[in-house]
Amino acid sequence: MHGQTTELAGRVALVSGGGRGIGRAIALALARHGATVAVAARTSSEVRAVAAECEGGAMGMVLDVREESSCEEAVARCHRELGGPHVLVAAAGVSSSEKFTDLTLDRWRETMAIDLDGTFLLIRSALPSMLEAGWGRVVSIGSTASRAGAPYVAAYTAAKHGVLGLTRSLAAEYAKSGVTFNCVCPGFADTPMTEQTIRNIVTSTGRVAGDARRAIMGPQGRLIEPAEIADLCVFLASDRGRSINGQAITIDGGGLLA
Repeated sequence: MHGQTTELAGRVALVSGGGRGIGRAIALALARHGATVAVAARTSSEVRAVAAECEGGAMGMVLDVREESSCEEAVARCHRELGGPHVLVAAAGVSSSEKFTDLTLDRWRETMAIDLDGTFLLIRSALPSMLEAGWGRVVSIGSTASRAGAPYVAAYTAAKHGVLGLTRSLAAEYAKSGVTFNCVCPGFADTPMTEQTIRNIVTSTGRVAGDARRAIMGPQGRLIEPAEIADLCVFLASDRGRSINGQAITIDGGGLLA
């Protein structure tokens, strides 16, 4: 699915967390397949750079998913200047690792605000126009932590479980609407967030960076490429994915087999 196509021509896609990592890869892939993309994230220079990379032109906008007004304005601006959005990809996220007894309330709330509340706020802002049009695609970026627990990531795991639960509930509620809701659940991907995880492991365990990297690789002995996740999102955003709804689609090289 790496070639340029026009299967998303006429569709407008809003991608949060689009300034780097998985979100950046998704924005580029959607544009490559014909969508007009609104790239949104907190850092203005990053979203402008990604928007400039997108084929066919794109718009960059500053978005803080923690703020209700910021989410509403991002969707309103997208509608005003581009139309839509017809496709929403909620990819903004943060992660941290610490012993549960070291997890502060501030860290817990920050993780929830970005990973779970931000997903809720964006979907709530974007959904009415999709329902009115009778067509829409909502793709939330979860994690293998949406489906299984792991030590030292209690806040992240709780938030990502929430994202999956929200996805399933909305898919059931709006099954006949023409709007689909799915959760893509990657394992560790080759992104700046994972690099920070590796640094945290080195700091907390004393391992060398190479050993820490190998420890988080999946059964295939590699990190997931962001482009692999992006290709899956393109499929879900297209008409080919219209019957896939309410699903947690794991992309981790076989780490979770159920």
